[in-house]
Amino acid sequence: MGRRSDHSRAELAELILAEGHRQMAEVGFSRFSAREVAKRIGYSIGTLYNVFGSLDRLLAAINTRTFGLWARHLEARLENEQGDRIAALVDGYFSFARENANLWMAIYDHRLPPDVSLAADDHEARSVLTEIVTREVAASLPKAARAGAPRLARSLVATVHGHCTFALNGAFDLMGEAAPQDLALARVRESLAAAS
Repeated sequence: MGRRSDHSRAELAELILAEGHRQMAEVGFSRFSAREVAKRIGYSIGTLYNVFGSLDRLLAAINTRTFGLWARHLEARLENEQGDRIAALVDGYFSFARENANLWMAIYDHRLPPDVSLAADDHEARSVLTEIVTREVAASLPKAARAGAPRLARSLVATVHGHCTFALNGAFDLMGEAAPQDLALARVRESLAAAS
């Protein structure tokens, strides 16, 4: 029998989210089980749905937590970088994905149904990552080109993401490419040079 009143709603949400995030890191999206999360925290599956509303909303919250970790990882990587901040940014993207492969892939494996939208808090928390990239892209451009930084940053994230995905899923190995991160950085530099 699950516990009924050991925690407030906010405490329950944090308990569920922490265990869900831990499980996602351990087993990945395809083997994730809300039922297992409930069992490990000593509550019923109904409690999870009562707190988050649906499995999709729980998964979205788990992925939002990952976005927060990822943003902090990038900021830490950039914190003491006085030289090549763009290389540090690309390295931070790849290193987070390598070190947190299950969490990173879950962001892209989970899609909200068409009738479910991302909560405003989740959207705001996730946007921090793009803001970091936009800030660094803008800083690397001449002043006259900085207005285009947000659009360019989104395109560069897609470029680096594609290279990172192929690196993690083995596609680059099959193509005989040994340095996908270097390729990604080269494409980023080419795009920045073209925008300057």
